[in-house]
Amino acid sequence: MRSHKTIYRGTWALAMAAAMTLTSCDDLFEPALENQRDINAMEGEPSYAQGILANAYILLPYQSGPQSDLATDDAVCNDQTNNYLRIATGAWAAENDPLSQWQNRYNAIQYINIMLEHVDNVAWANTPALNQMYCDHFKGESYALRALNMFHLLRAHCGYTADGRLMGVPIMLRHLEAGDDLNLPRATFKECLDRIMLDIDSALVLLRYEDGDVDSEEQVPAKYRQMGGTMGDYNRAFGSHMRGKINGRIVEGIRAQVALFAASPAYNKDSGMGWNQAADMAAVVLDRIGGVAGMDPTGWKWFANHSDIDNLKQGESPAEMLWRDNRSGDSEHGLEDTNYPPSLYGNGRTNPTQNLVDAFPMANGYPIADAASGYDPQNPYAGRDPRLAMYILLNGDVMGSNSSQIITGTYGSNRDALNRDNGYSTRTGYYLRKWLRSDVNLNPSSTTGKYHYTPRIRYTEIFLDYAEAANEAWGPTGRGSHNYSAYDVVKALRQRAGVGVSNGDPYLESIKGDKDKMRELIRNERRLELCFENHRFWDLRRWKVELSKLNETARGMQIDQNSDGTLQYTLLPNVETRNYKEYMYYGPIPYAEIIKWSNLEQNQGW
Repeated sequence: MRSHKTIYRGTWALAMAAAMTLTSCDDLFEPALENQRDINAMEGEPSYAQGILANAYILLPYQSGPQSDLATDDAVCNDQTNNYLRIATGAWAAENDPLSQWQNRYNAIQYINIMLEHVDNVAWANTPALNQMYCDHFKGESYALRALNMFHLLRAHCGYTADGRLMGVPIMLRHLEAGDDLNLPRATFKECLDRIMLDIDSALVLLRYEDGDVDSEEQVPAKYRQMGGTMGDYNRAFGSHMRGKINGRIVEGIRAQVALFAASPAYNKDSGMGWNQAADMAAVVLDRIGGVAGMDPTGWKWFANHSDIDNLKQGESPAEMLWRDNRSGDSEHGLEDTNYPPSLYGNGRTNPTQNLVDAFPMANGYPIADAASGYDPQNPYAGRDPRLAMYILLNGDVMGSNSSQIITGTYGSNRDALNRDNGYSTRTGYYLRKWLRSDVNLNPSSTTGKYHYTPRIRYTEIFLDYAEAANEAWGPTGRGSHNYSAYDVVKALRQRAGVGVSNGDPYLESIKGDKDKMRELIRNERRLELCFENHRFWDLRRWKVELSKLNETARGMQIDQNSDGTLQYTLLPNVETRNYKEYMYYGPIPYAEIIKWSNLEQNQGW
C-alpha cells in the first residue's frame, strides 16, 4: 500500500501526513524518510486531498469515558498514578498538564489550513457543478473543524497575563513550514472568539443542516442547478453517505457551546458575549427539534438504551445525540475493563464521591438537606432521584441480570469492599455505572463485549446551556423571544427522570421567582445530567466558583454491618484533598513552548 506523506514542521505540528491510507494515529507524527510527496499533488488527486481532512477528524478533541471528572468533586481514581488525580492533589504544572490541547489542536489546524489553501484547486469532479458541490462541502467542514479546534484550545489555554489582559492563543490561518517565522504571539481572548465565530459563520453558509439524499431536482439548491447540477450530483456531494461528518446542525451546537463559555463569569468581562446572545444561540439548536417538546424522554439514560445502540445504522444518531462518534465493534469492553467492580473482573477506576451522591435530590424534588425532603441518613438511597442509581453503582446493587450483589460495605467478602485492595477497590464506597453496558461479561472464560459510542454533543447539554443563559438574561421564567424559559427546561429535565412527578415538584415551584436559587438548581442539574462526561472541570472554572469549591475535599461513605444485620452509614470526610491555587481557574501555556518562543507569554501564576 502506497503511503502519501509530506512532512511539514511548524510550531506545533510535528508532521503532516496526507493520505487516507494511513493506518494509525502514530503514523501521523512519524517522519517519513521515503515516498515523500509534494503537498500540491493533492490538487490532482481527490482521495489524497480528502486524506488531509480525514486526519483532522482523527484528532477530534473528545474523550471516551470519565477523565477530567477525576480532578473534580465528582470522582476520585483508585490508581494513584492517574494524571488527573495528580493534578487535583497538587501536581498540575505547565510541564505536567494532561488537559493540554496545544499539540493535537494545532496539528489538526495545520491539516485544516492545508485543505483550505488547496480546496478550490482540487479536481473533485469532471463537471463544474459537482466539482463546486464537493468543494463547498469540504470547505465548510474545514471551517467548522477549525472553529472546533480553536474553541478547545481557547478553553484549555486562555488566561490573564501579568499585565491584566485576558489572552487567548496564537491564531493560525495558514499552514506553517520550517522556513516560516514560528515565534508567534498570542491573540487576545476576544480576537480568538471573533475568529471562531467567523469560521462558524463561514461553515454555516456552505454546509447543509443535515446531510441526506434528496428525491427531486427541485430540492437541489438553485446555485447548483444554475451550474447544471442534478439530484444525482447533489446526493453524491451532500447525500446520506456523508452522515456522521460535521454538518450545519453540529456547527450550531458548537456555536452554542462557545457562546455559553464566552458569556460565563470567568470570561465575559473581556469577551463581549452576553447571556442573551448565548441563550439565543442555544435556542436556534433547540427550536429545530421543537423546543422542550423535542426533548428525548430517555435521553438521560442514553448509555443504557441498548436497543438504540445495537441497531444504529451508519451515520444515524439517537434522538438525544446531536453528534456522536462512530460506533465501536460489537466486541468492545474497554470501559468495562476500566470501571467494572473487581468481582466483575474490572479495575474499578472511577469512584464517584459522596459529594456527588449528596447532590442528587429526593424523588420528590427536594434537596436532601431540605427539611421537607424526607431524607433518612441511615437509609440514604431510598426515595432518591432515579438518576442516582442509574449513574452510580450503590452498595447492594447488581450490574447485569446474572450478577451477584456488589457489596461496597466493609462487610463485603471480596475486593469490591471499601479499600479492600489498593488499586482495585473503591475508595469512596461507590463504583461507576454511567457509560457502562450491564450486558458486557468480562469473565475470562466467556468474555463478551457490546457496541459502544461516545457522545460528542448531547441535546441535554444544549438544553442546559439555554437554561443557564436564559436565567441570567431574563430570569427563571423569562423567555426572551423564545417559547420556553429556564424554568420550563429544568421542569422538563426533572420530570423525564422521574423527579417531582408525583407531587408537582414543589421545590422547583418555590424557587421559580428567584434567579439566584434557580442558578444553583440549574448548575446542580447540569452536574447530575452531565456527570462523568468531562464537563464539571471546565464548568467550575468558567463559573469562577470560590476557590474553596475547587478545593472541596472528596468524601466517601463507609457502610458497616451490625450484629443484627442492619447497616450503619458513616461519612468518610477526607478521601482525597484537593490542592488548586487561585491562578488555576485558567490553564497554562505548555512550558516546552514558553522556553522555545519568546513571543509566547505565560498565564499569570504558571
